[in-house]
Amino acid sequence: MERKNGDWTITATKKIFSNDFFTVFEDDVVQPDDERSKYATISFKPGVAVLPVDDEGFIYLTRQFRYALHRDNIEVVSGGYETHEEILDAAKRELHEEMGIDAAEWLPLGRIDAITSITDSHTDMFIARGLSFTKPEREGTETIEPVKMPLRVALGMVLAGAITHGETCVLVMRAWFEEQKKTAAGT
Repeated sequence: MERKNGDWTITATKKIFSNDFFTVFEDDVVQPDDERSKYATISFKPGVAVLPVDDEGFIYLTRQFRYALHRDNIEVVSGGYETHEEILDAAKRELHEEMGIDAAEWLPLGRIDAITSITDSHTDMFIARGLSFTKPEREGTETIEPVKMPLRVALGMVLAGAITHGETCVLVMRAWFEEQKKTAAGT
């Protein structure tokens, strides 16, 4: 059955591959210029990303090996969630599991979409404050080294290209902006 997708017409959809994290689809399409072609998309499990900030202005990131990158990467706490799970509950769970951090205050900072030309991959972002520390409950595939640094140092690393993870870059910059708003307001 044909269906519209913006100025595109999808005439058929085939699932190419699926696992616990994503599904690859291939559509037979009629492009906006009336040419027929195929268009592949990847639909990812939705995610959350959390930047914990303590009372002294330090943030807590993770350093972990990323298989696809073939190297260690510095990132915020992040992970996927199930559609039946509340987004904030998923953020709290990920922060506790990966870093052993619980937070009293949660500031939602909206959603980010990654690689929008071929993926449906969104992540809801949060700043966590009022931190308390316990033991992490990591998955067997997670070898995480906590990285504590001042927010301004992380901002410098983002601007210098030393931190490249998309959600981390956006969260660090938004956290910096939030801190500047608080300073300007005198709070």
